[in-house]
Amino acid sequence: MTGPYPPGYGAGPVGPQMYGAQPYPENVPSPYPSMLPPPLPYPKRRWWWPVGAVILAVAVIGALVTAIVFASRDDAGTQAPVTDASAKAAIQEYLDALSKGDDQTVARHTLCGLFDAVKEHRSDLALAGLSSDAFRKQYSHVEVTSIDKIVAWSPNQAQVLFTMRVDPARGSTRNQSTKGEEQAVAQLLSQDNDVLVCSYLPRTAGQY
Repeated sequence: MTGPYPPGYGAGPVGPQMYGAQPYPENVPSPYPSMLPPPLPYPKRRWWWPVGAVILAVAVIGALVTAIVFASRDDAGTQAPVTDASAKAAIQEYLDALSKGDDQTVARHTLCGLFDAVKEHRSDLALAGLSSDAFRKQYSHVEVTSIDKIVAWSPNQAQVLFTMRVDPARGSTRNQSTKGEEQAVAQLLSQDNDVLVCSYLPRTAGQY
C-alpha cells in the first residue's frame, strides 16, 4: 500500500495487548466425577527376604564344602601317608632294582600303580632295561643315607629330596664329591600300603 498512513496509525497497542484482559471462567467442570480416591498405603519393604536368602545360600555352600572335605579325608585315610622311613625304603628298593637289572620291579615303580592293570608289559620292561643299563654305567653301588625334604602333594603323594652315597662304576667319567654323596629327587605314591617311585631324577645327571 502506498500513500500516507491514516491518522493515529501505530499509536495503539498491537498484538495481544490490543484485547482487554478476560476473566477466568467460573464453574469449570472437574475432570473427576467425584472426590479423589484416598491415597493407597505404600507396602513396607521386606528387607529380611534378600538377607535371609543370602544367609541360607552361604550356609548351604558351607555345608557342601564341609562334606567334600570330610569325604576326601575318608578316602585319603585308606592310604598310608608318605613318611621318611617309607620313602627311604621305597627309594632304596628302586635303586637296588636299577643296580641289579630287575626290570619288573623298576617297571612296577615307574608305572606308578598301573602295573597290575596293564595287559602288555613288553614296552615297559624294555624301557626299564634301558634305564637299568644307563644306571649301571654310572654307579656300581648306591645307598640312600637321608631324606632331606618331603613336600606332600596330597595325603598319599609326595615329592622327596634325598641324599645317596654312590660308588661310581668302573670306567665312569662321572665327577663325584669328596664324600661320594649327591642329592636326587623322587616322586612317590602311596597305594595299597605300598610306596612306589614314580620318577627319579639325580640333581646332577639325566633321568633314569
